[in-house]
Amino acid sequence: MHGPASSGWLLVALCAATGAYCLLRMRSGVEEQRRAAGGEALMGFGMAAMAVPAAVFTPPAWAWPVYAAVFGAAGLRALWAARTGRHHLHHLVGDAAMVYMALAMAGSPAHAHGHGPSGVPLLTGALLLYFTGYVLLTGVRLLPVAAVAGGGTAGSGAAAGWGDRPELARACRLSMGIAMLAMLLTM
Repeated sequence: MHGPASSGWLLVALCAATGAYCLLRMRSGVEEQRRAAGGEALMGFGMAAMAVPAAVFTPPAWAWPVYAAVFGAAGLRALWAARTGRHHLHHLVGDAAMVYMALAMAGSPAHAHGHGPSGVPLLTGALLLYFTGYVLLTGVRLLPVAAVAGGGTAGSGAAAGWGDRPELARACRLSMGIAMLAMLLTM
């Protein structure tokens, strides 16, 4: 992606850590949670690979169409899964954004990362609006209002494993939304 190398490495670290946590969530006993975590792990690692600064590694020309194909297939899977839950629509938008960024990078002149804008400004703006709203909404949902209002604590009841903690899953999604915003802004 375009932009300074230091922010690129921060995005790589954030997205790789998020992808790794999503792999951990795939060990959940809840099948739906495992499936969602698998798609989110793919998104996290794909975003990490895409965020590697171009000064360090410029992917070959064939890599961008491969990215587009992988995330296009993931988008079709998310579209199919959206029949059972609307959360998959967010995965569909995320996969579409990844396809869009890969195609924009493939179409940039000589893959000159960091040398001017790429992509369609109207589509980039629509994706920026969507992910800004998503980040704000997800951030609000992380506020501990229920724990304070109910007088309970998040740790009460049976101990949940790391893969079954809904607040960590939300934090994971929030970090990927923030990373997506950063990537879209640097296009």
